[in-house]
Amino acid sequence: MRAMRGVKAALRRATGLKRRDARRVRERWIVFGVGAVGYSMLEVLWRGYTHWTMALTGGVCFQAIYAINRRLRRRPWPLRCALGAAVITGAELAVGLVVNERLRMRVWDYSRNRLNFRGQICALYSALWFLLCIPLGPFCAWLRRRIA
Repeated sequence: MRAMRGVKAALRRATGLKRRDARRVRERWIVFGVGAVGYSMLEVLWRGYTHWTMALTGGVCFQAIYAINRRLRRRPWPLRCALGAAVITGAELAVGLVVNERLRMRVWDYSRNRLNFRGQICALYSALWFLLCIPLGPFCAWLRRRIA
C-alpha cells in the first residue's frame, strides 16, 4: 500500500497532474477498461467471438454510460437507459460505417434483421442496449463508490 502511494506521487510529479486531476484520469482509464473487457466478454458469450474494435467501442460507450448515470443519477432510470441505448447505437453506427463499410472488416452485419440501417444498426439491438443499461445504472454507482 505504501509503495503504491509512492508510485502515484511519482506519476503526479512526472505528469504535472494535481491529485484531483490524477484521480479523474485514473477513474476514466478504469471505466474504459471495465467497459472494454466487459463488452468483449458479453460479445463472446452472445456470438462466440469478438473483435478488437468492439473492445475499444465498448470502453468508450461505457465511459459515456458512466457519465450519464453520474450526472443524471436523480433522473428516472428509463431516461438514463434510453440515453445509454442512443449512445451505444450511435457509436455502433459510427464504428460500423468506418470498420465495416470503409475498411471492409465485416465485423458484424445486421442487414438480415428488420428495421436496420445499412446493416450497421437495427431496432432489435437498440432495444437490447436499452435492457443492458438497466443493470448498468446500479453497477456504475457501485463502481463510482469503489474508485472515485
